[in-house]
Amino acid sequence: MTSRGPSKRVRKAPAERRHEIVAAAAHVGLTEGLECVTLRRVADELGVRPGLVGHYFPAADTLVAEAFTAATMADLDSLLPERPDGPGGGDTPRAVLRRFFTLTSSTEFDNVSRLWLNARHLSRYRPELRDHVVAQELLWCGRVEQTITAGTESGDFSCADAWASALRILVAIDGASAYINTSADRRGAPIVHLARAVAETELGLGAGELAPI
Repeated sequence: MTSRGPSKRVRKAPAERRHEIVAAAAHVGLTEGLECVTLRRVADELGVRPGLVGHYFPAADTLVAEAFTAATMADLDSLLPERPDGPGGGDTPRAVLRRFFTLTSSTEFDNVSRLWLNARHLSRYRPELRDHVVAQELLWCGRVEQTITAGTESGDFSCADAWASALRILVAIDGASAYINTSADRRGAPIVHLARAVAETELGLGAGELAPI
């Protein structure tokens, strides 16, 4: 039987180490829940001592809040580029929304749905997390609004209030996601495609016009 001594710590620049800790915490939050984002759990994920994580994040609530933002920000950038003509090869606003609804209604989005549900619940007790959740809500709504505005200006959509429509679309996504922990296996088309149907109505489109091609 052989024993293994403590692994040699790799010295990294503070910014790099901090980013690494937040990324590991985001992974834990997505896959296990924000309650599991503790200094010890993140240290285990990275193979370092909890004291190292605590050096960068003396307050665990700060790490939880930043983990939530890191995880949701990464998904936002992949789901909704900041500009319709940005990442994605110059897609039209309609194509951007079509892809957005395809991904948010798929099982690939389930962990993100759970994360949002989890974060909103914990926000009742954790003010720092609540501030991050509110900031992300506004940012996500702003990205949807931006896409709707671009589509309205190009004549693809007909929408009098892009912000209000964006908000209603996101509420529909959140409403469908509320069942993710209890009946995900029984969600049918009426729930899975609820947000898309709301968007088509909001944007003056016919039924199915934002469905996958």
